[in-house]
Amino acid sequence: MLYHKMGSVPPKRHTIHEKPEGGIYYEQLFGTEGFHGLSSLLYHTHRPTMISSYGETIDLKPKAAIENNIKSRMLEGFNIKSKDDFLKARTPVLFNDDIQIDIASPKKGTINYFYKNSDSDEILFIQKGSGILKTLFGELKFNYADYLVIPRGTIYKIEFETSDNKLLIIESKSPIVTPKRYRNEFGQLLEHSPFCERDIKLPENLVSHDSLGDYLIKVKKEKKLHEIYYASHPFDVVGWDGYCYPYIFSALNFEPITGRIHQPPPVHQTFEGNNFVICTFAPRLYDYHPKSIPAPYNHSNIDSDEVLYYVDGDFMSRNHVEHGFMSLHPGGIPHGPHPGAYERSIGQKQTSELAVMIDTFKPLKVTQAALNIELKDYWKSWLD
Repeated sequence: MLYHKMGSVPPKRHTIHEKPEGGIYYEQLFGTEGFHGLSSLLYHTHRPTMISSYGETIDLKPKAAIENNIKSRMLEGFNIKSKDDFLKARTPVLFNDDIQIDIASPKKGTINYFYKNSDSDEILFIQKGSGILKTLFGELKFNYADYLVIPRGTIYKIEFETSDNKLLIIESKSPIVTPKRYRNEFGQLLEHSPFCERDIKLPENLVSHDSLGDYLIKVKKEKKLHEIYYASHPFDVVGWDGYCYPYIFSALNFEPITGRIHQPPPVHQTFEGNNFVICTFAPRLYDYHPKSIPAPYNHSNIDSDEVLYYVDGDFMSRNHVEHGFMSLHPGGIPHGPHPGAYERSIGQKQTSELAVMIDTFKPLKVTQAALNIELKDYWKSWLD
């Protein structure tokens, strides 16, 4: 990540930062891997430790309808029910010990509360809609095809400018980072990386609130949602600097790596965490060998489950795919192009498809909510 600084910070860390009217600001170290990983130093008007009361606790633990899945499945993601509230709209469909994948169709956002995921880093992928992510680090305006990368522990509100919003949400028990092979030993993105630092949108417009009261923070911890009331506004940060903060990367800024013959999925990798990777299939030119077959070759999922979320365009390897569909091809069995797609791809020059792929290296469990929107008998669609 990039070093970033906003607002007012003292010239040296862990030293007095005086308020203009007298008194001092309160320093907070914000990091997600103890004192080892990426971190930032934030300066609060009030102590960030002032909890005034606790409310109710709700169990958010996803329940598996299918624990051991061996069947290829297709989910019709846009069939998830829309709800006004951002958290209530989040619907878990697939999960394991490393990752949880939700589909959401929120109409409004975080209504009369702030949210903090203390369990997981989050990626909110914007399939449809626009708005503002407001955090204690500042604001990020988001649009279609944006990945919003939010470190665990970030207090935020999300406000939509639109009412018809479609999100793919990924929660990771480990930090979500850019692939190590894209970076040198200093952390700089290398020349062969399909994106660079210029493509990353950093927080802007740090608005500091100096107010006391009862502010509801809904905190996810150990798969439970706790209501905690803070005695001061959580966005009272007057300045911060460091390497740990939310940011945006647009899938439309991903620069595909192409070749004379079909390139393997790792060339599309965008992020990674413990036991999973996230890839972006962006609009691109196809292979240019005179006898190339642009469709992906059949391959065996032996050690990974593959999830593909279809965002836009025509997906060449599938015969019937609509926007918002999500396929699951489990480890243990091979998969590949639908009948006719292999032959149909020959001679094609380019694709406008946009999709997000998630490969997990531990099997995914399937929820009842996923089965409720499943396209039945998808697994039979490879029979001639």
